[in-house]
Amino acid sequence: MEALESLREPLREPRRPQSRPEATAGATAPATGPAPHERPPTPLVLVACSGGADSMALASALAFEAPKLGIRAGAVTVDHGLQSGSDLRADEVAQRLRELGLDPVESVAVTVGRDGGPEAAARDARYAALDAAAERHGAAAILLGHTRDDQAETVLLGLARGSGIRSLSGMAAVSGADGRYRRPFLHLDRQTARKACMVQSLPVWDDPHNADPAYTRSRLRHEGLPALEKALGKGVVEALARTAQLSRDDADALDAWAGQAAASVRDAAGRLECAKLHELPPAVRRRVLRRAAIDAGAPAGSLFARHIEEVDRLITGWHGQGAINLPGKVVAQRQGGRLVIRQG
Repeated sequence: MEALESLREPLREPRRPQSRPEATAGATAPATGPAPHERPPTPLVLVACSGGADSMALASALAFEAPKLGIRAGAVTVDHGLQSGSDLRADEVAQRLRELGLDPVESVAVTVGRDGGPEAAARDARYAALDAAAERHGAAAILLGHTRDDQAETVLLGLARGSGIRSLSGMAAVSGADGRYRRPFLHLDRQTARKACMVQSLPVWDDPHNADPAYTRSRLRHEGLPALEKALGKGVVEALARTAQLSRDDADALDAWAGQAAASVRDAAGRLECAKLHELPPAVRRRVLRRAAIDAGAPAGSLFARHIEEVDRLITGWHGQGAINLPGKVVAQRQGGRLVIRQG
């Protein structure tokens, strides 16, 4: 399947599954590197599967393509524990995945916290579980079943937050530490994935949370996007996905520019110089400020555009105002022509 062609790109060397080291008296240190005729381990790729149409179609595609790609294929399903009987449903999904020929297959139960709201908390718990599973099994990559429709929703959510061009860039095809997460279905629509399951008679589970109006993404999916298509005509999803790619290209270029500029606006002691910051284009300067705030300890997920705008006014609209409080107990203030960002 063309959607999995990206996996032909070199995968990083798979991690060794985590094991508890045991010290043995007089033990000989293990040899480094493979033996002369030892073959390197075959990379393991896991698919994160909820049992929904998107991830089941991806799991089936991975199982079919893995032998031709020269990789091993496994799966992880995460039980968020948010619904009655979710543990049984996770076991059923795991069994379906095994029947597809995937191995290893693991069902992982997580505890969802409250930070950032229910959707963000569930996402954080899920990714933490997937990261841990990748480490346990020594996986080279984890596939996610996000589709073009998911991408369109993400762009609209970013637009509503007013968080800037990086939010409009949506989800990357490759992300995470060492490029761990891959999204091969980003150019496919949701209906295509569902049809693929129907053709193969793959049973799918439709999460009732996806239709619950209590969740922002659910309202956007069932009310917002249909309303936009009714007002603007078909093709809104494709246009939003295209906007994501264009925005990502622009954001990457600006981030690279800001990375180069960051060193040039500091004095010999490493402090940010307000006069030099003022000379930078606003889009570049705000990126430098954001990176400085994160380096000082501000959580990236809690640092919004309005925070950076307030810090930016210490450069562009200075009239003696006091310190700016940022998330993570970070404080930004102007002192003698220098911008100081540190833990308060």
